[in-house]
Amino acid sequence: MAIGASSAQTVEERTDGVPASEQPSQLRQRLGRADLKAVPEARRALRELLRHWGRPGRSEIAELLTSELVTNALIHTDREAVLTATVGSHGLRVEVRDFVARRPRLRVPVADDGTHGRGLVLVQSLADAWGVRAHGVGKAVWFELDAEAA
Repeated sequence: MAIGASSAQTVEERTDGVPASEQPSQLRQRLGRADLKAVPEARRALRELLRHWGRPGRSEIAELLTSELVTNALIHTDREAVLTATVGSHGLRVEVRDFVARRPRLRVPVADDGTHGRGLVLVQSLADAWGVRAHGVGKAVWFELDAEAA
C-alpha cells in the first residue's frame, strides 16, 4: 500500500473458551498524512463495526469522538496515524496513534475561533474515559465508551 493511502479492515479476534458474542471485534485503519478524506472513511468503518452495538445514540457519539481524534491527528501532526477501535464485553475503546510526541492541549474554545479548539472538549465531555499515552515515537489519544451508559 502506498504511503498516504488508507485502508480499513474489521478483524474478528478468536479467544478460546469465550462465546462468539463476547469476543472482541476490531477495526484498524491506517490514516495517510494530511488525508482528511480519511475522516469520513473512518466514520463509515466505525459505523459498520458498531452496527449492533450499544444503546441508541452511543455509536453516533463514538463516530463524533473518533472524527475529532482522527482530525486532530491529521491536522496537528502532519504525519500518518493509525486508528484502532476495539469492541469487547466492557464497551468500546478507540485509539488514534500518531508519530509526534507533542501532547495535545485541552483548551477552552474562543467564541470568535470558528470551529477550532472544541475537539478534546467534546471528547472530555462525552467519553466515559479518555487520555493520552506516550509510545516510542509518538503518542496515542484514546477514549472509551460503555455500550449501555445513558
